[in-house]
Amino acid sequence: MTNHIFLDASFWIAYRNERQNCHREATRILAETFRHRIKFVTTLPVLCEIHAHFSRTPEKKRVILQDFESNPLVHIEEVTHADQQLAFKLLRRQTDKSYSLCDAVSFIVMQRLGLKQALAFDDHFRQFGEFEIIS
Repeated sequence: MTNHIFLDASFWIAYRNERQNCHREATRILAETFRHRIKFVTTLPVLCEIHAHFSRTPEKKRVILQDFESNPLVHIEEVTHADQQLAFKLLRRQTDKSYSLCDAVSFIVMQRLGLKQALAFDDHFRQFGEFEIIS
């Protein structure tokens, strides 16, 4: 998947929450990706994290669904059974890391798709160490 970047929950939460420290940076980065016609790949677990973050704000919940549902710039990649099993295996192997099952699934999906870059503001993608983090 050329010209695609993985989209992590930490990035989209910063973009949609004006009170987040990284909000301005997320807005700047997003404008730059639009300018370069870059498309985004994410997974349903990531979208669930984003939606859950805004679950107490009805307007934000609506906007989040609108951001991802039927958006031609966003591809929600299906997580396969093999992806799940590899994510479980990764977490059992790397017990010294603090990333979540959702993050592990993201790493596995990125590897399967050959994605090299991620939009993320948390340290988990850096902990994993295989991807270029745009933040």
